[in-house]
Amino acid sequence: MSLEALLLGNEAAVRLSAFAGVLAAMAAWELLAPRRPQTLPRRRRWPANLGIVVLNTILVRLLLPTAAVGVALSAASHGWGLLNYYAVPAWAALVVGVVLLDLAIYLQHVMFHAVPVLWRLHRMHHADLDIDVTTGARFHPIEILLSMLIKFAVIAALGVPPAAVVVFEVLLNATSMFNHGNVRVSAALEPVLRWLVVTPDMHRVHHSIERDETNSNFGFNLSLWDRLFGTYRAQPRAGHQAMTIGIPDFRDPGECATLTGMLAIPFRGVSQAQVPAERLEPRHEDALHSQ
Repeated sequence: MSLEALLLGNEAAVRLSAFAGVLAAMAAWELLAPRRPQTLPRRRRWPANLGIVVLNTILVRLLLPTAAVGVALSAASHGWGLLNYYAVPAWAALVVGVVLLDLAIYLQHVMFHAVPVLWRLHRMHHADLDIDVTTGARFHPIEILLSMLIKFAVIAALGVPPAAVVVFEVLLNATSMFNHGNVRVSAALEPVLRWLVVTPDMHRVHHSIERDETNSNFGFNLSLWDRLFGTYRAQPRAGHQAMTIGIPDFRDPGECATLTGMLAIPFRGVSQAQVPAERLEPRHEDALHSQ
């Protein structure tokens, strides 16, 4: 049986196994080597953060039953998209497909910060008062559905192979939980690792309460995109121990750490729009202090 047949025939099992395995591994790592002290205990935050995962999974299955793999299969059968139009070897199409989907997710993330109505949805993710493995799966259901529709359009336009979609979905879930993790990575390894992938220290800057730091380090998988497009910031000004996580608008645990409070965040108050992406200034690592 080919790798593609194995992935497509067991997509749900592969994704669920990867999610559960990475979640368990990261949770254990956070207990053994935490990077920061938590402001709220797990019992206050985890029920809502994991509850939103269950809710999102049910909604996606009900409203978008074909899922991303179904779109990829349709694109392949109809010859839609660049990778189907040109004679690209299967291995190259898989690699290129995963990389281009990662670029699309980076650009989408920037857009959800730059457009005020989209920021209203995305701010539920940033309203978490701590950052740990569960933050990586904490997204508003409306944002999840919009993200899926954007992903469908990208897959159809590019002709991403079905196997590449499965690989990317597994990677995205795993790396999102990894780079949101409250874990300590070796001081010798971390600067090397972040040249390739987004590390927890790199992504934590993105969850700073400081506006300019929130508008940096948008990547999920590859760190290349932030460096290439000038949105990279090496470290938070206050340092990883002293920095404040979250956004100024929402500091009440009743809003930020309960399922009903989280779901209402897009509809509460008037949040100041984030700095548009085109106004973000490049950040250079040599101008910042490592913590």
